[in-house]
Amino acid sequence: MWGRDRDDDARLADLDPSEPMVDGEGAQAVPLGQLVGEAGKHRLSHLLVCLVLEVLDVASPRTAAYGADEARDGARLRILDLAQHCGDVEWAVGQPERAAADRRDERDLVAVRELVAGLDVRPVHGVEQAGGRVAPEAERRPDVLHARDTVELEVRTAGALSEAGEEANRDAHALILPAAYDFAMAQSGDRRTESGIEVKPVYTSADAPRELEPPGEYPFTRGPYPDMYRGRPWTIRQYAGFASAEESNARYRYLLERGQTGLSIAFDLPTQLGYDSDDPRALGEVGRTGVAIDSVADMEILLDGIPLGDVSTSMTINAPASLLLLLYELVAEQQGVPSDALRGTVQNDILKEYIARGNYIFPPRPSMRLTTDLFAYCAERIPHWNTISISGYHIREAGSTAVQELAFTVANGIAYCEAAVGAGLSPDEFGAHLSFFFNAHNDFFQEVAKFRAARRLWARIMRERFGATNPRALALRFHAQTGGSTLTAQQPENNIVRVAIQALSAVAGGAQSLHTNSFDEALALPSEHAAHLALRTQQILAAEAGTTETADPLGGSYYVEALTDELEARASDLIGRVDEAGGAVAAVESGFVQEEIERAAFEFQHQVETGERVIVGVNAFHEESDERIELLRIDPDAETRQLERTARIRAERNPEDAAGAIAAVREAALSEANLLPPMREALRARCTVGEICETLREEWGMYDAVRARA
Repeated sequence: MWGRDRDDDARLADLDPSEPMVDGEGAQAVPLGQLVGEAGKHRLSHLLVCLVLEVLDVASPRTAAYGADEARDGARLRILDLAQHCGDVEWAVGQPERAAADRRDERDLVAVRELVAGLDVRPVHGVEQAGGRVAPEAERRPDVLHARDTVELEVRTAGALSEAGEEANRDAHALILPAAYDFAMAQSGDRRTESGIEVKPVYTSADAPRELEPPGEYPFTRGPYPDMYRGRPWTIRQYAGFASAEESNARYRYLLERGQTGLSIAFDLPTQLGYDSDDPRALGEVGRTGVAIDSVADMEILLDGIPLGDVSTSMTINAPASLLLLLYELVAEQQGVPSDALRGTVQNDILKEYIARGNYIFPPRPSMRLTTDLFAYCAERIPHWNTISISGYHIREAGSTAVQELAFTVANGIAYCEAAVGAGLSPDEFGAHLSFFFNAHNDFFQEVAKFRAARRLWARIMRERFGATNPRALALRFHAQTGGSTLTAQQPENNIVRVAIQALSAVAGGAQSLHTNSFDEALALPSEHAAHLALRTQQILAAEAGTTETADPLGGSYYVEALTDELEARASDLIGRVDEAGGAVAAVESGFVQEEIERAAFEFQHQVETGERVIVGVNAFHEESDERIELLRIDPDAETRQLERTARIRAERNPEDAAGAIAAVREAALSEANLLPPMREALRARCTVGEICETLREEWGMYDAVRARA
């Protein structure tokens, strides 16, 4: 026994021996708190630890993990019996217990010591035979227990403990270890990802027992293409758009001139909700969160000087997605670029708007019709266009966990496939033009595993549920964007580091395109300087970090493989619950999905507010004065110019042509005909986005989330 006994039990209160109080034939003092075995090189056929310590004074912060008081009068630390399969991580977990009223009842007391740190356990060579008193010194070591030889250990009380009448439990106090076996000691308590996945102190080959398929082969865990970035790096696609079409066009050219390889268009709130800029409900919002697009005239200015036959374009638009794609096609037509030469993606994911983002217009079922009409239209006219980007990004931004992001995104994908099949489309055809959009969040390893699990999960669903055989329909491809909700207004330059880590997770996880957020986006739309730095972040990752050299660089990592399996399993379970609720559309209509996300968001915020989850600069590592950075200022006259242009379009167009085109849209809405051809002709006649959406509102109605969930 080392240390002082501060127990208030009179029978032990005066004990303070200067020597170890462990004796016996072949006895060994073994002070230890938590034993972890990593069975990587040696077989542990049996590991039995029946040594129990009476802890009378605990100075270690580890005690908090066990929920014990700092002064643990009479608490006992029991090192549990342990015997696990070869290759498993073997460990004994300390479990404190309050002593019974009579401390002599069921006593297992062997030794008394102050538990302050991990200790080096050094079994003594040759003590298998009965011998005399053995009490080697125990050295303080922070991390590792070393077993240098085989030891059979029987322990009983001695000295003052024996004189006090204490008796050891004699049930097989034995510690049998292979020679030269190393143990890693876990010094902290339970660790979990924000999805609730337990993280072990160390992972072994037992956690990743199977050989994986090569990249480019079913189920595409390691990537959709055999050579991944060696053949073609990911597309650098910086999301941009603000104020007017003129100013956004200037930003696109700026980024393309500095090495960006694809466009990503952000639209303002009125455009996303199907309102023209001169609608009274749009007042004050024009050009604030993206670029305002009311008509083909705006799109002509937005894309001026950008060769649409050479660049791929992503458009983050959902409820009126068909209209914005048709405007893009009309401008390409003016440039002389045929529709079948266009490349890009339109988000077109309306289900996640009901779940997370809120930018919906019509009820879910007519909205799903628009989605599948776009599938059919592109199959015929724009075959190289990705007709939907099934988005988990906004689900994560709303506060979901990684498991929820994965599960609800895939569940939405199932709903879109079911709708497409119901419309007579082939899974092998439309499946080849589906893409996904995921969030790259802070937990680096979990995010890498999430992207890998998504590919495996989707490949199996497409094959097993929909009977797809086309490899392009089976192989999930995705765009990633770093986590906007992780950006902090406090110490905003910290966001540069966050974005770099998140971007690396997307690249290590095999993204096909990537947007890196600007460090100032918690405060405003990106300034030119911040957007430039975000672009350079991707270029450094591609050119300097070695990320393009090999496919799936973390594949085979015990930890990443274990996380991949666990994320897939948990997401599959949650998808099963969505299926039980009637599928994604019914689960949205009932509020099931929204409520699941709301609970996760509440829990996360609670952890931040209590300090359980550290956000640097927010609830830890504060600065007395905030950094001052230059922010983008939107020209207040931009809204006025936009309203004038829209009024001019209406005044200069042929009113009879416009009225006839709107009537054709209304007729199609009331039938089962594909809506995109009449909408394209209405846009060609200079009808506005708001006018066409208003026609559909009149026929289909508007969705009210509050009433729908009442």
